[in-house]
Amino acid sequence: MTRPSVVARLALCGLATSALLSGCVGAKEAGDAADPSANADAKDVTLVVSANDVKGGKNAAEAAWIEDEVIPAFVAQQKAKGVTAKVTFNGAGVEDEQYKTKLELNLRTGSGSDVFAADGIWLGELAAAGYVKPLDDVVGDAAKDWDGWDQISEAVQANLSFKDQRYGIPNGTDGRVLYVNKTLFAKAGLPADWQPTSWDEVLDAARALKKLDGVTPLQVNAGVPMGEATTAQGFLPLLAGTGAPLYDEAKGTWQGATPGVTDVLDFYRQVYGEGLGDPRMQQDKAGRDQSFAEFAQNKIGILAEGDYFWRSVICPSEEDCGATSMKNRDEVVGWAKIPAKQPGTGVGGQDFVSVSGGAGWMLSPKTKYPQQAWELMALMSSKEMQEKLSEAQIRVSARADVNAETLENDPLLSFISEQVLPITTYRPSDEAYNEVSLAIQQATADVVSGKSPQEAAATYAKSLTEAVGAEHVAGG
Repeated sequence: MTRPSVVARLALCGLATSALLSGCVGAKEAGDAADPSANADAKDVTLVVSANDVKGGKNAAEAAWIEDEVIPAFVAQQKAKGVTAKVTFNGAGVEDEQYKTKLELNLRTGSGSDVFAADGIWLGELAAAGYVKPLDDVVGDAAKDWDGWDQISEAVQANLSFKDQRYGIPNGTDGRVLYVNKTLFAKAGLPADWQPTSWDEVLDAARALKKLDGVTPLQVNAGVPMGEATTAQGFLPLLAGTGAPLYDEAKGTWQGATPGVTDVLDFYRQVYGEGLGDPRMQQDKAGRDQSFAEFAQNKIGILAEGDYFWRSVICPSEEDCGATSMKNRDEVVGWAKIPAKQPGTGVGGQDFVSVSGGAGWMLSPKTKYPQQAWELMALMSSKEMQEKLSEAQIRVSARADVNAETLENDPLLSFISEQVLPITTYRPSDEAYNEVSLAIQQATADVVSGKSPQEAAATYAKSLTEAVGAEHVAGG
C-alpha cells in the first residue's frame, strides 16, 4: 500500500481550512529559500511567534511567559542594538492535531510564523515535506555556535534533530520510569529502594505483589484503546531494552517480527497471561484513567508512566490533581529506572533505558529575518527565560543548568533530569510513525487477548509492511 504524501493529505483538508490561515508579515512568499544573511542589518524587524497556548486556556502558563516575559525582553534586547522590533504572539489553544494541521498548511503556503512550537514527533513529517530545514541552513554559524547546546544533552537534542541535523531547540522534555507503591512493597516483603536490573526482576516483584488481595501487581499500558500511551509508556521502553531502536534512521527501516519485538510481546504475555496485570484495563477507553485512579487508591504495585503522572495526576493537591491526588504521595510513592532485558542489552549497551517526548521551537525557512528570528528563539531557550518558565510551571527543562536550580526540591523530577535524560531515547521522527504505532498497539492487544507473541509479531509485521513497504521492514 502506498502512503499519500504529506502535501496530498493536506490538500484533502480542502479550502474550508483556509479560513483558519492568517498571513504573517515576517514570512517570505512560498518557494523562496532562506538566506542566513538576509536583512541581518535591518533596523525595523517584524516577527510572529506561534504556539498552541492561550492565556486563560490551554498551556496558559507558557502563553503568559511568551507575552509577558519573552517578547518584552526581546524588544528591549533589540532596542539596545538600535533595532526596533515588533513581535506578535499567535496563540491557539486547540486540539494538537488541529494546531498541527494549521501549522503544516501555513508552512506549505509560506505564511507560517517565523518562530513556532512543534512536537518533536512531527519533525520527520515536516522535514520530509520540505516545510522545515536544518538550523545550519536557515541561520548559519550563529545557530551552530550557540552556547546553549552545551546545556542540552545529545539525547535531548535528538528530539528536534533529523538525520543528524538540528532543526530546532527543545523547550522541555520528560522521561518514563517505574512508579512503585512503597506501602504495598513493604507488605509483599519488597524493598522500598527497589531498582530492578532486568525484566525478570520486574516480573519477580510483580509475582510477589500478586499475593496481596485486591492489588494489580504491574500495569504496563497495552492495547488500542490506550492509544499512544501503549507505544510510548510500554512498548518502546521495553524495545529499547533489547538493544535496537524501533526505527533505523540511517537505513530507513523499521523493526518487523524481529527477536526484539517478539521478546517485548513475550514480556506482555507474561504480565497478562500470568495475571500480573489487569487485561480489562487494556480494552477500555478509560483504562489509562482507571490505572491512575487505582494507583492513587493503593491498588497497583508497579506502574510504568512518565513524569506527567507525578506532576499532574497524583500530586498532593486535590485542587491541582482532583480525585487522583495523593496527599501522602511523597511518603508512599517511589520510582526506579526501567531496566534493559538484561544488564547491558539496552540501546548503546545500556543497563537502563527510557523514552522521552516533548516539543520545542523551530524557525520557518522562509522567514524574512533569519538572524533576528534565531535571536528570539535563542532568548526563549536561554537560562534566564527557561528559569522564568519553570517558575510559572514546574517542569523538566531541556537545559541541565536550569534543572539543577529549579528541580532541587522535587525528587522525582530531579531523578528524571539527572539519571533518566542521559539514557533516554525518543520516538522516531518519521511521517509513518502514527501508522506504525497503531500496529504496535494492536500487537500488544493481540497478546493480552491470548495470542502468542509469535502470532502477534507476524500480524504486526504484515501491518507494518502495508504501511511502509516491504523494503522498509527489517527482520520479517
